[in-house]
Amino acid sequence: MEHGDRTRYATSFGAAAVAYAEHRPDYAQAAVRWALGPAPGSRVLDLGAGTGKLTATLAAAGIETTAVEPDQAMLSELRRALPGVQALQGTAEAIPLPDASVDAVLAGNAMHWFDMDVAGPEIARVLVPGGVLCGLWNVLDDRVDWVAGLAEVSGSEAIGPRDTPASWRVETAAAHLPRAGAPALFGSPAQAEFPHGQCRTADSLVATLATRAGMLVMPEEEREARLTQIRAFLASRPETAEGEFSLPMLTCVLRTRRL
Repeated sequence: MEHGDRTRYATSFGAAAVAYAEHRPDYAQAAVRWALGPAPGSRVLDLGAGTGKLTATLAAAGIETTAVEPDQAMLSELRRALPGVQALQGTAEAIPLPDASVDAVLAGNAMHWFDMDVAGPEIARVLVPGGVLCGLWNVLDDRVDWVAGLAEVSGSEAIGPRDTPASWRVETAAAHLPRAGAPALFGSPAQAEFPHGQCRTADSLVATLATRAGMLVMPEEEREARLTQIRAFLASRPETAEGEFSLPMLTCVLRTRRL
């Protein structure tokens, strides 16, 4: 993705901050435990924290967490929901924390927005030696038949790269570490996947997909037409036509350590 496109997509969420907070899923606790397993201590930075979906998972586990988020609307939602968490405005490329001040940096559905040529050294700066850097992504489990059909109907704007397990593995294998030729700051990355799910109705699932960056930047008429297609698909499937259902998901983790 070109830099201009990445910026446009990354800054699209603020206008939908309330919907994002209501509809986006949390993260599998087992995934968070695996992410933090090698961390040398318990101080965690949630970078690109959004409305606090990952922050809340960390806080519920009693983990000392600082949240950093660039968008003021998203940050306001986080502070409203989690008033006891330190929440600062900042970016992955300019983190408002001292050197060697955290043992782990986690990013929930956010690391793909970072300019890692700049953010990589900045993350390394705030991490202690041996600290961990982890990206977590909630993806749809398209090994389930109706989920695969949903992905096809929704299109790449709603369910795109990194949003299903196979594409996530390819997209994140090493894509979010500083490019070759830069000083070696992190070790080789490891990937892992953990079962997860979210209780949804057809309406709330449509609302969830409407908060995806690709959908938020679509022209309004095109966006509504796509959402209508998704509603029709969900109404046609016995798994999703009536009442609540569990949306099959995985929380996928990319983990590396600061050298």
